[in-house]
Amino acid sequence: MNNERSEQEIIRRKSLEELKKLGIEPYPAEGYEVNTTSQEIHENFQKDETSYQDVSIAGRIMTRRVMGAASFAEIQDEKGRIQVYFRRDDLCPGEDKTLYNTVYKKLLDIGDVIGVKGSVFKTKMGEITIHVKQFKVLSKSLKPLPIVKEKDGKVYDAFSDEEQRYRQRYVDLIVNKSSRDTFIERTRIINSMRTFFNEQDYLEVETPILQPIPGGAAARPFVTHHNALDIPLYLRIANELYLKRLIVGGFEGVYEFSKDFRNEGMDRTHNPEFTVMEIYVAYKDYRWMMDFTEQMLERTIKQVKGTTRIQSGENMLDFKRPFKRIRMHDAIKENTGIDINGMNEKELRETCRNLGLEVDESMGKGKLIDEIFGEKVEPYLIQPTFVMDYPVDMSPLCKKHRDNPELTERFELIVNGKELANAYTELNDPIDQKERFEEQLRLSEKGDDEAMYIDYDFLNALEYGMPPTAGMGIGIDRLIMLLTNKPSIQEVLLFPQMRPKQQEPAPSPEDFKKIGVPDEWAEHVIKAGYSSPEEMKNEKPTQVHQKLNGYRKKNKLKIPALQLEEVEQWFK
Repeated sequence: MNNERSEQEIIRRKSLEELKKLGIEPYPAEGYEVNTTSQEIHENFQKDETSYQDVSIAGRIMTRRVMGAASFAEIQDEKGRIQVYFRRDDLCPGEDKTLYNTVYKKLLDIGDVIGVKGSVFKTKMGEITIHVKQFKVLSKSLKPLPIVKEKDGKVYDAFSDEEQRYRQRYVDLIVNKSSRDTFIERTRIINSMRTFFNEQDYLEVETPILQPIPGGAAARPFVTHHNALDIPLYLRIANELYLKRLIVGGFEGVYEFSKDFRNEGMDRTHNPEFTVMEIYVAYKDYRWMMDFTEQMLERTIKQVKGTTRIQSGENMLDFKRPFKRIRMHDAIKENTGIDINGMNEKELRETCRNLGLEVDESMGKGKLIDEIFGEKVEPYLIQPTFVMDYPVDMSPLCKKHRDNPELTERFELIVNGKELANAYTELNDPIDQKERFEEQLRLSEKGDDEAMYIDYDFLNALEYGMPPTAGMGIGIDRLIMLLTNKPSIQEVLLFPQMRPKQQEPAPSPEDFKKIGVPDEWAEHVIKAGYSSPEEMKNEKPTQVHQKLNGYRKKNKLKIPALQLEEVEQWFK
Protein backbone atom coordinates (compact mmCIF):
# COMPACT_ATOMS: atom_id res chain seq x y z
CA MET A 1 0.00 0.00 0.00
CA ASN A 2 1.34 3.47 -0.83
CA ASN A 3 0.28 6.93 0.26
CA GLU A 4 -0.35 8.30 -3.24
CA ARG A 5 -3.96 9.35 -3.68
CA SER A 6 -5.89 8.35 -6.75
CA GLU A 7 -7.57 10.90 -8.98
CA GLN A 8 -10.94 10.05 -7.41
CA GLU A 9 -9.59 10.58 -3.88
CA ILE A 10 -8.14 13.96 -4.85
CA ILE A 11 -11.46 15.04 -6.37
CA ARG A 12 -13.40 13.92 -3.28
CA ARG A 13 -11.11 15.91 -1.00
CA LYS A 14 -11.71 18.98 -3.14
CA SER A 15 -15.47 18.38 -2.81
CA LEU A 16 -15.01 18.13 0.95
CA GLU A 17 -13.38 21.57 1.04
CA GLU A 18 -16.11 23.01 -1.21
CA LEU A 19 -18.79 21.74 1.19
CA LYS A 20 -17.04 23.46 4.07
CA LYS A 21 -16.81 26.72 2.10
CA LEU A 22 -20.58 26.56 1.62
CA GLY A 23 -21.00 26.27 5.40
CA ILE A 24 -21.95 22.58 5.30
CA GLU A 25 -20.31 20.41 7.97
CA PRO A 26 -19.42 17.10 6.20
CA TYR A 27 -19.20 15.24 9.54
CA PRO A 28 -21.86 16.76 11.83
CA ALA A 29 -21.75 15.95 15.54
CA GLU A 30 -25.49 15.87 16.20
CA GLY A 31 -27.57 12.76 15.64
CA TYR A 32 -30.06 12.33 12.81
CA GLU A 33 -33.53 11.12 13.76
CA VAL A 34 -34.75 8.17 11.70
CA ASN A 35 -38.38 6.99 11.88
CA THR A 36 -38.41 4.06 9.43
CA THR A 37 -36.22 1.71 7.38
CA SER A 38 -36.02 0.73 3.73
CA GLN A 39 -37.38 -2.72 4.57
CA GLU A 40 -40.36 -1.39 6.48
CA ILE A 41 -41.31 0.92 3.61
CA HIS A 42 -41.03 -1.85 0.99
CA GLU A 43 -43.07 -4.28 3.10
CA ASN A 44 -45.82 -1.98 4.33
CA PHE A 45 -46.26 1.03 2.00
CA GLN A 46 -48.88 -0.58 -0.24
CA LYS A 47 -50.88 -1.71 2.80
CA ASP A 48 -51.15 1.81 4.22
CA GLU A 49 -49.82 4.58 1.95
CA THR A 50 -51.03 7.36 4.25
CA SER A 51 -48.58 6.35 6.98
CA TYR A 52 -45.54 7.12 4.85
CA GLN A 53 -46.03 10.77 3.94
CA ASP A 54 -43.48 12.05 6.45
CA VAL A 55 -40.54 9.67 6.56
CA SER A 56 -37.01 10.25 7.75
CA ILE A 57 -34.34 7.76 6.73
CA ALA A 58 -30.54 7.68 6.56
CA GLY A 59 -28.13 5.61 4.54
CA ARG A 60 -25.30 5.43 2.05
CA ILE A 61 -25.65 6.55 -1.58
CA MET A 62 -25.13 3.41 -3.71
CA THR A 63 -26.26 4.56 -7.17
CA ARG A 64 -26.98 7.94 -8.78
CA ARG A 65 -28.70 9.11 -11.97
CA VAL A 66 -28.03 12.84 -12.15
CA MET A 67 -30.23 14.55 -14.71
CA GLY A 68 -31.36 18.17 -15.14
CA ALA A 69 -33.85 19.52 -12.65
CA ALA A 70 -34.69 16.08 -11.25
CA SER A 71 -32.54 13.06 -10.32
CA PHE A 72 -32.79 9.58 -8.83
CA ALA A 73 -30.46 7.84 -6.41
CA GLU A 74 -30.50 4.70 -4.28
CA ILE A 75 -29.56 4.71 -0.62
CA GLN A 76 -28.72 1.72 1.53
CA ASP A 77 -29.42 1.40 5.24
CA GLU A 78 -28.94 -1.63 7.48
CA LYS A 79 -32.09 -3.32 6.17
CA GLY A 80 -31.63 -2.86 2.42
CA ARG A 81 -31.92 -0.28 -0.36
CA ILE A 82 -34.58 2.17 -1.47
CA GLN A 83 -34.84 4.60 -4.37
CA VAL A 84 -34.96 8.34 -3.63
CA TYR A 85 -36.09 11.15 -5.94
CA PHE A 86 -34.61 14.65 -5.84
CA ARG A 87 -36.41 17.57 -7.55
CA ARG A 88 -34.58 20.89 -7.69
CA ASP A 89 -37.55 23.15 -6.99
CA ASP A 90 -38.68 21.08 -4.00
CA LEU A 91 -35.24 21.23 -2.40
CA CYS A 92 -34.65 24.86 -3.38
CA PRO A 93 -38.04 26.66 -3.53
CA GLY A 94 -36.39 30.11 -3.60
CA GLU A 95 -33.96 31.73 -6.04
CA ASP A 96 -30.88 30.03 -4.56
CA LYS A 97 -30.52 26.59 -6.21
CA THR A 98 -27.08 25.84 -4.69
CA LEU A 99 -28.27 22.88 -2.60
CA TYR A 100 -29.35 20.99 -5.70
CA ASN A 101 -27.18 22.36 -8.52
CA THR A 102 -23.91 22.37 -6.56
CA VAL A 103 -24.19 20.24 -3.42
CA TYR A 104 -26.27 17.35 -4.72
CA LYS A 105 -25.18 17.28 -8.38
CA LYS A 106 -21.48 18.13 -8.02
CA LEU A 107 -20.25 17.58 -4.46
CA LEU A 108 -21.97 14.33 -3.45
CA ASP A 109 -20.59 10.93 -4.49
CA ILE A 110 -21.47 7.27 -4.32
CA GLY A 111 -20.52 6.15 -0.82
CA ASP A 112 -21.56 9.37 0.95
CA VAL A 113 -23.89 8.94 3.93
CA ILE A 114 -26.93 11.24 3.88
CA GLY A 115 -30.21 11.67 5.71
CA VAL A 116 -33.40 12.37 3.73
CA LYS A 117 -36.90 13.45 4.68
CA GLY A 118 -39.90 13.28 2.43
CA SER A 119 -42.92 11.28 1.31
CA VAL A 120 -43.15 7.83 -0.26
CA PHE A 121 -44.76 7.27 -3.68
CA LYS A 122 -44.70 4.72 -6.47
CA THR A 123 -43.18 5.68 -9.83
CA LYS A 124 -44.77 4.92 -13.21
CA MET A 125 -42.42 1.93 -13.40
CA GLY A 126 -43.84 0.63 -10.12
CA GLU A 127 -40.74 1.46 -8.02
CA ILE A 128 -41.41 2.44 -4.38
CA THR A 129 -39.53 5.74 -3.96
CA ILE A 130 -38.99 8.51 -1.42
CA HIS A 131 -39.70 12.00 -2.81
CA VAL A 132 -37.03 14.01 -0.97
CA LYS A 133 -38.06 17.36 0.55
CA GLN A 134 -34.90 17.78 2.66
CA PHE A 135 -31.51 16.09 2.78
CA LYS A 136 -28.45 16.41 5.00
CA VAL A 137 -24.84 15.33 4.51
CA LEU A 138 -23.92 13.02 7.40
CA SER A 139 -20.52 11.69 6.28
CA LYS A 140 -18.44 12.49 3.21
CA SER A 141 -16.76 9.40 1.74
CA LEU A 142 -13.16 10.10 0.68
CA LYS A 143 -12.52 6.74 -0.98
CA PRO A 144 -14.59 5.38 -3.89
CA LEU A 145 -16.50 2.15 -3.35
CA PRO A 146 -16.13 -0.82 -5.69
CA ILE A 147 -19.13 -0.52 -8.00
CA VAL A 148 -20.98 -3.84 -7.96
CA LYS A 149 -23.61 -3.96 -10.71
CA GLU A 150 -26.55 -6.34 -10.96
CA LYS A 151 -28.69 -6.90 -14.04
CA ASP A 152 -31.18 -9.68 -14.76
CA GLY A 153 -30.00 -11.56 -11.67
CA LYS A 154 -26.33 -11.46 -12.73
CA VAL A 155 -23.65 -9.63 -10.72
CA TYR A 156 -20.92 -7.68 -12.53
CA ASP A 157 -17.66 -6.18 -11.20
CA ALA A 158 -18.19 -7.93 -7.87
CA PHE A 159 -15.92 -7.16 -4.92
CA SER A 160 -15.01 -10.83 -4.73
CA ASP A 161 -11.26 -11.09 -4.11
CA GLU A 162 -11.08 -13.07 -0.84
CA GLU A 163 -8.01 -11.36 0.59
CA GLN A 164 -9.43 -7.89 -0.07
CA ARG A 165 -12.79 -8.88 1.41
CA TYR A 166 -11.23 -10.24 4.62
CA ARG A 167 -8.79 -7.34 5.03
CA GLN A 168 -11.44 -4.70 4.29
CA ARG A 169 -14.52 -6.33 5.76
CA TYR A 170 -16.12 -2.89 6.11
CA VAL A 171 -16.12 -2.54 2.30
CA ASP A 172 -17.29 -6.13 1.87
CA LEU A 173 -20.27 -5.47 4.15
CA ILE A 174 -21.21 -2.30 2.25
CA VAL A 175 -21.21 -3.79 -1.24
CA ASN A 176 -21.94 -7.51 -0.72
CA LYS A 177 -25.39 -8.21 0.70
CA SER A 178 -24.58 -11.92 1.05
CA SER A 179 -21.80 -11.09 3.53
CA ARG A 180 -24.14 -9.00 5.66
CA ASP A 181 -26.71 -11.81 5.58
CA THR A 182 -24.09 -14.33 6.79
CA PHE A 183 -23.29 -12.33 9.91
CA ILE A 184 -26.93 -11.53 10.64
CA GLU A 185 -27.63 -15.27 10.48
CA ARG A 186 -24.65 -15.97 12.75
CA THR A 187 -26.18 -13.75 15.43
CA ARG A 188 -29.61 -15.35 15.01
CA ILE A 189 -28.11 -18.84 15.47
CA ILE A 190 -26.25 -17.86 18.65
CA ASN A 191 -29.31 -16.08 20.04
CA SER A 192 -31.47 -19.15 19.37
CA MET A 193 -29.00 -21.39 21.23
CA ARG A 194 -28.78 -18.94 24.11
CA THR A 195 -32.59 -18.81 24.39
CA PHE A 196 -32.72 -22.62 24.47
CA PHE A 197 -30.23 -22.76 27.38
CA ASN A 198 -31.96 -19.96 29.28
CA GLU A 199 -35.29 -21.77 29.00
CA GLN A 200 -33.70 -24.65 30.90
CA ASP A 201 -32.69 -22.10 33.58
CA TYR A 202 -28.95 -22.59 32.95
CA LEU A 203 -26.71 -19.69 33.93
CA GLU A 204 -24.58 -17.84 31.37
CA VAL A 205 -21.20 -16.98 32.91
CA GLU A 206 -17.81 -15.49 32.03
CA THR A 207 -14.49 -17.13 32.84
CA PRO A 208 -10.90 -15.81 32.54
CA ILE A 209 -9.26 -15.38 29.15
CA LEU A 210 -5.83 -14.89 30.72
CA GLN A 211 -5.00 -18.05 32.66
CA PRO A 212 -1.96 -19.18 34.69
CA ILE A 213 -2.44 -22.74 33.36
CA PRO A 214 -3.72 -23.34 29.79
CA GLY A 215 -6.00 -26.29 30.56
CA GLY A 216 -9.07 -28.05 29.25
CA ALA A 217 -7.71 -29.18 25.88
CA ALA A 218 -4.65 -30.54 24.09
CA ALA A 219 -3.31 -27.55 22.15
CA ARG A 220 -0.39 -25.13 21.95
CA PRO A 221 -1.18 -21.89 23.80
CA PHE A 222 -0.27 -18.27 23.21
CA VAL A 223 1.91 -17.03 26.07
CA THR A 224 2.33 -13.50 27.42
CA HIS A 225 3.83 -11.87 30.52
CA HIS A 226 2.05 -9.95 33.25
CA ASN A 227 4.37 -7.16 34.36
CA ALA A 228 2.79 -6.33 37.73
CA LEU A 229 2.64 -9.97 38.89
CA ASP A 230 5.86 -10.89 37.03
CA ILE A 231 4.39 -14.20 35.86
CA PRO A 232 3.67 -15.84 32.51
CA LEU A 233 0.01 -15.99 31.51
CA TYR A 234 -1.67 -17.89 28.69
CA LEU A 235 -4.60 -17.04 26.45
CA ARG A 236 -7.14 -19.73 27.19
CA ILE A 237 -7.29 -22.73 24.91
CA ALA A 238 -10.56 -23.83 26.56
CA ASN A 239 -12.80 -22.70 29.41
CA GLU A 240 -13.68 -26.20 30.63
CA LEU A 241 -11.77 -26.32 33.92
CA TYR A 242 -13.19 -22.98 35.13
CA LEU A 243 -16.76 -23.96 34.28
CA LYS A 244 -16.34 -27.21 36.22
CA ARG A 245 -15.04 -25.21 39.19
CA LEU A 246 -18.45 -23.48 39.11
CA ILE A 247 -20.20 -26.87 39.25
CA VAL A 248 -18.09 -27.64 42.33
CA GLY A 249 -19.23 -24.27 43.70
CA GLY A 250 -22.88 -25.30 43.54
CA PHE A 251 -24.23 -24.10 40.20
CA GLU A 252 -26.07 -26.97 38.52
CA GLY A 253 -26.08 -25.69 34.94
CA VAL A 254 -23.60 -23.18 33.46
CA TYR A 255 -22.66 -22.24 29.91
CA GLU A 256 -20.42 -19.75 28.13
CA PHE A 257 -19.95 -18.50 24.58
CA SER A 258 -16.22 -17.90 24.71
CA LYS A 259 -13.31 -16.75 22.57
CA ASP A 260 -10.53 -19.34 22.72
CA PHE A 261 -7.03 -19.13 21.25
CA ARG A 262 -4.70 -21.83 19.95
CA ASN A 263 -1.22 -21.14 18.61
CA GLU A 264 -1.44 -23.64 15.80
CA GLY A 265 -1.83 -23.80 12.03
CA MET A 266 -4.37 -21.90 9.97
CA ASP A 267 -6.48 -23.34 7.18
CA ARG A 268 -10.02 -23.19 5.87
CA THR A 269 -11.43 -24.61 9.12
CA HIS A 270 -8.97 -23.21 11.69
CA ASN A 271 -8.32 -19.67 12.90
CA PRO A 272 -6.08 -18.92 15.93
CA GLU A 273 -8.97 -17.06 17.57
CA PHE A 274 -12.31 -18.86 17.47
CA THR A 275 -15.66 -19.10 19.26
CA VAL A 276 -16.90 -22.08 21.22
CA MET A 277 -19.88 -22.73 23.44
CA GLU A 278 -19.37 -24.98 26.45
CA ILE A 279 -22.12 -26.15 28.79
CA TYR A 280 -21.97 -28.24 32.00
CA VAL A 281 -25.00 -29.71 33.75
CA ALA A 282 -24.83 -31.46 37.13
CA TYR A 283 -26.39 -34.86 37.78
CA LYS A 284 -26.41 -35.77 34.07
CA ASP A 285 -24.28 -38.09 31.90
CA TYR A 286 -23.15 -38.22 28.26
CA ARG A 287 -26.22 -40.18 27.17
CA TRP A 288 -28.46 -37.39 28.45
CA MET A 289 -26.14 -34.87 26.75
CA MET A 290 -26.55 -36.65 23.40
CA ASP A 291 -30.32 -36.25 23.63
CA PHE A 292 -29.91 -32.62 24.74
CA THR A 293 -27.52 -31.81 21.86
CA GLU A 294 -29.89 -33.35 19.29
CA GLN A 295 -32.81 -31.39 20.68
CA MET A 296 -30.87 -28.10 20.75
CA LEU A 297 -29.52 -28.41 17.20
CA GLU A 298 -32.79 -29.58 15.68
CA ARG A 299 -34.68 -26.67 17.25
CA THR A 300 -32.06 -24.02 16.47
CA ILE A 301 -31.71 -25.04 12.82
CA LYS A 302 -35.44 -25.30 12.28
CA GLN A 303 -35.98 -21.91 13.94
CA VAL A 304 -33.32 -20.15 11.86
CA LYS A 305 -33.64 -22.00 8.53
CA GLY A 306 -37.30 -23.03 8.65
CA THR A 307 -36.33 -26.69 8.04
CA THR A 308 -33.98 -29.33 9.43
CA ARG A 309 -32.54 -29.98 5.96
CA ILE A 310 -29.66 -27.77 4.82
CA GLN A 311 -27.29 -27.80 1.87
CA SER A 312 -23.59 -27.89 2.77
CA GLY A 313 -21.29 -28.06 -0.24
CA GLU A 314 -22.39 -31.03 -2.32
CA ASN A 315 -24.23 -32.68 0.58
CA MET A 316 -27.79 -32.30 1.81
CA LEU A 317 -27.70 -32.68 5.60
CA ASP A 318 -30.68 -33.48 7.81
CA PHE A 319 -30.64 -32.53 11.49
CA LYS A 320 -33.94 -34.20 12.30
CA ARG A 321 -33.68 -36.38 15.41
CA PRO A 322 -32.50 -39.03 16.12
CA PHE A 323 -28.88 -38.85 14.86
CA LYS A 324 -26.91 -42.01 14.10
CA ARG A 325 -24.84 -43.35 17.06
CA ILE A 326 -21.76 -45.60 16.74
CA ARG A 327 -18.86 -46.60 19.05
CA MET A 328 -15.43 -45.39 17.93
CA HIS A 329 -13.91 -48.90 17.69
CA ASP A 330 -16.86 -50.00 15.55
CA ALA A 331 -16.56 -46.93 13.31
CA ILE A 332 -12.85 -47.68 12.69
CA LYS A 333 -13.59 -51.34 12.01
CA GLU A 334 -16.49 -50.42 9.71
CA ASN A 335 -14.28 -48.11 7.62
CA THR A 336 -10.90 -49.94 7.69
CA GLY A 337 -11.73 -53.56 8.45
CA ILE A 338 -9.29 -53.39 11.40
CA ASP A 339 -10.26 -54.10 15.03
CA ILE A 340 -8.01 -51.93 17.23
CA ASN A 341 -9.66 -53.11 20.44
CA GLY A 342 -6.97 -54.28 22.87
CA MET A 343 -3.99 -53.08 20.76
CA ASN A 344 -0.97 -51.71 22.63
CA GLU A 345 1.04 -48.64 21.56
CA LYS A 346 3.49 -50.64 19.41
CA GLU A 347 0.68 -52.46 17.58
CA LEU A 348 -1.19 -49.22 16.98
CA ARG A 349 1.93 -47.55 15.58
CA GLU A 350 2.45 -50.47 13.19
CA THR A 351 -1.24 -50.34 12.19
CA CYS A 352 -0.87 -46.64 11.37
CA ARG A 353 2.15 -47.32 9.19
CA ASN A 354 0.33 -50.15 7.40
CA LEU A 355 -2.47 -47.69 6.66
CA GLY A 356 0.03 -45.21 5.21
CA LEU A 357 -0.25 -42.72 8.07
CA GLU A 358 2.68 -40.62 9.28
CA VAL A 359 3.52 -41.23 12.96
CA ASP A 360 6.48 -40.62 15.29
CA GLU A 361 7.76 -41.95 18.61
CA SER A 362 6.29 -39.04 20.63
CA MET A 363 2.73 -40.19 19.83
CA GLY A 364 1.02 -42.21 22.54
CA LYS A 365 -1.95 -44.58 22.14
CA GLY A 366 -4.48 -41.76 22.15
CA LYS A 367 -2.81 -39.79 19.35
CA LEU A 368 -2.27 -42.93 17.27
CA ILE A 369 -5.95 -43.88 17.49
CA ASP A 370 -6.91 -40.28 16.75
CA GLU A 371 -4.71 -40.37 13.64
CA ILE A 372 -6.49 -43.49 12.35
CA PHE A 373 -9.92 -42.06 13.10
CA GLY A 374 -9.13 -38.62 11.68
CA GLU A 375 -7.78 -39.94 8.39
CA LYS A 376 -9.79 -43.08 7.74
CA VAL A 377 -13.18 -42.49 9.37
CA GLU A 378 -14.09 -38.87 10.11
CA PRO A 379 -14.09 -37.55 6.49
CA TYR A 380 -16.67 -40.19 5.52
CA LEU A 381 -19.23 -39.37 8.22
CA ILE A 382 -21.54 -36.95 6.40
CA GLN A 383 -24.92 -37.03 8.12
CA PRO A 384 -24.94 -35.98 11.82
CA THR A 385 -23.35 -38.90 13.69
CA PHE A 386 -22.51 -39.37 17.36
CA VAL A 387 -19.21 -41.28 17.62
CA MET A 388 -18.99 -42.46 21.23
CA ASP A 389 -17.00 -44.48 23.79
CA TYR A 390 -13.48 -43.20 23.06
CA PRO A 391 -10.35 -44.93 24.46
CA VAL A 392 -9.11 -43.62 27.83
CA ASP A 393 -5.82 -42.47 26.27
CA MET A 394 -7.67 -39.96 24.07
CA SER A 395 -9.72 -38.34 26.85
CA PRO A 396 -7.77 -37.21 29.94
CA LEU A 397 -10.69 -35.21 31.39
CA CYS A 398 -13.39 -37.82 30.77
CA LYS A 399 -14.93 -40.40 33.10
CA LYS A 400 -14.12 -44.07 32.42
CA HIS A 401 -16.92 -46.06 30.83
CA ARG A 402 -19.19 -47.72 33.38
CA ASP A 403 -19.02 -51.04 31.46
CA ASN A 404 -15.44 -51.01 30.09
CA PRO A 405 -12.56 -49.27 31.95
CA GLU A 406 -10.50 -49.16 28.71
CA LEU A 407 -13.03 -46.69 27.28
CA THR A 408 -14.53 -43.37 28.35
CA GLU A 409 -18.03 -41.96 28.35
CA ARG A 410 -17.39 -39.49 25.55
CA PHE A 411 -18.98 -38.63 22.23
CA GLU A 412 -18.12 -36.38 19.32
CA LEU A 413 -20.75 -35.16 16.89
CA ILE A 414 -19.35 -35.48 13.36
CA VAL A 415 -21.14 -33.67 10.52
CA ASN A 416 -20.00 -33.39 6.91
CA GLY A 417 -16.68 -35.03 7.77
CA LYS A 418 -15.79 -32.60 10.59
CA GLU A 419 -16.10 -32.60 14.37
CA LEU A 420 -18.85 -30.21 15.43
CA ALA A 421 -19.30 -31.02 19.13
CA ASN A 422 -17.41 -32.88 21.86
CA ALA A 423 -18.95 -34.10 25.12
CA TYR A 424 -18.20 -36.21 28.22
CA THR A 425 -19.54 -37.68 31.34
CA GLU A 426 -17.06 -35.53 33.26
CA LEU A 427 -14.30 -37.07 35.32
CA ASN A 428 -14.98 -36.10 38.93
CA ASP A 429 -12.61 -38.54 40.72
CA PRO A 430 -9.67 -36.33 41.87
CA ILE A 431 -7.29 -39.29 42.24
CA ASP A 432 -8.03 -40.63 38.74
CA GLN A 433 -7.80 -37.08 37.36
CA LYS A 434 -4.35 -36.57 38.88
CA GLU A 435 -3.10 -39.83 37.33
CA ARG A 436 -4.43 -38.73 33.92
CA PHE A 437 -2.68 -35.35 34.23
CA GLU A 438 0.57 -37.13 35.16
CA GLU A 439 0.27 -39.30 32.04
CA GLN A 440 -0.09 -36.10 30.01
CA LEU A 441 3.09 -34.82 31.66
CA ARG A 442 4.94 -37.95 30.55
CA LEU A 443 3.75 -37.37 26.98
CA SER A 444 5.00 -33.79 27.21
CA GLU A 445 8.42 -35.04 28.29
CA LYS A 446 8.44 -37.33 25.25
CA GLY A 447 8.04 -34.27 23.02
CA ASP A 448 4.26 -33.84 22.67
CA ASP A 449 3.89 -30.02 22.73
CA GLU A 450 0.07 -30.31 22.84
CA ALA A 451 -0.07 -32.42 26.01
CA MET A 452 -2.04 -30.92 28.92
CA TYR A 453 -0.48 -29.10 31.85
CA ILE A 454 -1.21 -30.23 35.42
CA ASP A 455 -3.68 -27.79 36.97
CA TYR A 456 -3.23 -28.31 40.73
CA ASP A 457 -5.91 -25.78 41.66
CA PHE A 458 -8.44 -27.70 39.57
CA LEU A 459 -7.41 -30.93 41.33
CA ASN A 460 -7.89 -29.09 44.64
CA ALA A 461 -11.40 -28.09 43.54
CA LEU A 462 -12.25 -31.71 42.66
CA GLU A 463 -11.17 -32.81 46.15
CA TYR A 464 -14.03 -30.73 47.55
CA GLY A 465 -16.36 -32.91 45.48
CA MET A 466 -17.88 -32.31 42.04
CA PRO A 467 -21.29 -33.93 41.47
CA PRO A 468 -21.79 -36.24 38.46
CA THR A 469 -21.76 -33.88 35.47
CA ALA A 470 -22.23 -33.92 31.71
CA GLY A 471 -20.32 -31.37 29.63
CA MET A 472 -20.45 -30.44 25.95
CA GLY A 473 -18.55 -28.02 23.73
CA ILE A 474 -19.57 -27.00 20.23
CA GLY A 475 -17.50 -25.10 17.67
CA ILE A 476 -19.65 -22.08 16.83
CA ASP A 477 -17.64 -21.06 13.76
CA ARG A 478 -17.94 -24.53 12.23
CA LEU A 479 -21.65 -24.60 13.02
CA ILE A 480 -22.10 -21.26 11.24
CA MET A 481 -20.08 -22.56 8.26
CA LEU A 482 -22.44 -25.53 8.00
CA LEU A 483 -25.64 -23.53 8.32
CA THR A 484 -24.60 -20.76 5.90
CA ASN A 485 -22.95 -23.18 3.43
CA LYS A 486 -19.58 -21.44 3.59
CA PRO A 487 -16.41 -23.41 2.72
CA SER A 488 -14.01 -21.28 4.79
CA ILE A 489 -13.94 -20.17 8.42
CA GLN A 490 -12.77 -16.73 7.23
CA GLU A 491 -16.20 -16.28 5.62
CA VAL A 492 -17.96 -16.47 9.00
CA LEU A 493 -15.51 -14.38 11.04
CA LEU A 494 -15.95 -10.64 10.76
CA PHE A 495 -12.22 -10.01 11.11
CA PRO A 496 -10.21 -13.19 10.47
CA GLN A 497 -6.52 -13.26 11.32
CA MET A 498 -4.38 -12.22 8.35
CA ARG A 499 -0.66 -11.86 7.75
CA PRO A 500 0.14 -8.11 7.85
CA LYS A 501 0.18 -6.65 4.37
CA GLN A 502 3.63 -5.63 3.17
CA GLN A 503 4.04 -1.92 2.66
CA GLU A 504 4.78 -1.29 -0.98
CA PRO A 505 7.24 1.50 -1.82
CA ALA A 506 5.63 4.68 -3.10
CA PRO A 507 5.82 4.99 -6.89
CA SER A 508 8.67 7.20 -8.08
CA PRO A 509 8.56 9.63 -11.05
CA GLU A 510 12.14 8.50 -11.79
CA ASP A 511 10.86 4.98 -12.62
CA PHE A 512 8.66 6.43 -15.36
CA LYS A 513 11.37 8.77 -16.69
CA LYS A 514 13.58 5.72 -17.27
CA ILE A 515 11.12 4.37 -19.88
CA GLY A 516 10.86 7.68 -21.67
CA VAL A 517 8.01 9.50 -19.92
CA PRO A 518 8.76 13.27 -20.17
CA ASP A 519 9.75 15.07 -16.97
CA GLU A 520 6.59 17.22 -16.97
CA TRP A 521 4.42 14.08 -17.21
CA ALA A 522 6.21 11.74 -14.77
CA GLU A 523 4.43 12.94 -11.63
CA HIS A 524 1.02 13.16 -13.32
CA VAL A 525 1.25 9.56 -14.61
CA ILE A 526 1.31 8.47 -10.95
CA LYS A 527 -1.59 10.74 -9.99
CA ALA A 528 -3.59 9.34 -12.90
CA GLY A 529 -3.44 5.96 -11.19
CA TYR A 530 -0.31 4.10 -12.40
CA SER A 531 1.87 2.91 -9.50
CA SER A 532 4.65 1.47 -11.69
CA PRO A 533 5.69 1.17 -15.35
CA GLU A 534 4.83 -2.54 -15.15
CA GLU A 535 1.25 -1.75 -14.10
CA MET A 536 0.93 0.78 -16.91
CA LYS A 537 2.16 -1.77 -19.46
CA ASN A 538 -0.67 -4.11 -18.49
CA GLU A 539 -2.87 -1.81 -20.59
CA LYS A 540 -2.70 -1.08 -24.31
CA PRO A 541 -0.84 2.08 -25.47
CA THR A 542 -4.12 3.45 -26.84
CA GLN A 543 -5.79 3.06 -23.41
CA VAL A 544 -2.89 4.80 -21.64
CA HIS A 545 -2.90 7.57 -24.25
CA GLN A 546 -6.63 8.22 -23.80
CA LYS A 547 -6.50 8.02 -20.01
CA LEU A 548 -3.58 10.43 -19.60
CA ASN A 549 -4.91 12.99 -22.05
CA GLY A 550 -8.31 12.73 -20.37
CA TYR A 551 -6.60 13.39 -17.01
CA ARG A 552 -4.79 16.40 -18.56
CA LYS A 553 -8.05 17.88 -19.84
CA LYS A 554 -10.01 17.25 -16.65
CA ASN A 555 -7.32 18.82 -14.44
CA LYS A 556 -6.54 21.63 -16.93
CA LEU A 557 -2.81 20.86 -16.95
CA LYS A 558 -0.70 23.42 -18.79
CA ILE A 559 1.51 20.84 -20.51
CA PRO A 560 1.45 19.59 -24.11
CA ALA A 561 -0.98 16.78 -24.98
CA LEU A 562 0.60 13.37 -25.54
CA GLN A 563 0.78 11.88 -29.01
CA LEU A 564 0.00 8.17 -29.44
CA GLU A 565 3.39 7.55 -31.10
CA GLU A 566 5.08 9.05 -28.05
CA VAL A 567 3.21 6.73 -25.67
CA GLU A 568 3.97 3.70 -27.85
CA GLN A 569 7.71 4.39 -27.41
CA TRP A 570 7.33 3.89 -23.62
CA PHE A 571 6.19 0.32 -24.26
CA LYS A 572 9.39 -0.49 -26.17
